[in-house]
Amino acid sequence: MSELQDFLTETAERQIFSTRVIDFPIEAVYEAWTNPEQLPIWWGPNGFTNTFHVFDHQPGGRWSYTMHGPNGVGNYANEAYWLEIVPLKSIVWDRDSHPLFRTYVGFVDLIGKTQINWTMAFHEQREYEVIVKFAPEKNEENLDRLEQFLRQEAVE
Repeated sequence: MSELQDFLTETAERQIFSTRVIDFPIEAVYEAWTNPEQLPIWWGPNGFTNTFHVFDHQPGGRWSYTMHGPNGVGNYANEAYWLEIVPLKSIVWDRDSHPLFRTYVGFVDLIGKTQINWTMAFHEQREYEVIVKFAPEKNEENLDRLEQFLRQEAVE
């Protein structure tokens, strides 16, 4: 097994999993997740905006950004680094600020549509217990925003 598979097995009881099939080709979906000009537009729950400071999208590269809460309330610093990138297949990053978790996003080509499989695997049980109370709903909002973004891009 790979290191990622080992980690996902070890954390099976501390994971948040979201999946969605969206009506856009895999190339457009993957681009939205990996392009530093597109990702800040839709990333985060409803009402959030982003400022990207560093987006070095390669294994070992950093991703540093601030999420700004709705109506300018709250700024949330995020530090992460990329572990694995397989174009049009998957991206994996480790969050390097609390709460600590590893994110795996897999993309499945369904011929004109794309299935997204998104796993957040937590290092610690107590952090998982806090985040699981709201993250599944917020991840759905995030995927809604992705779909809205892709619809807008298709029109332009």
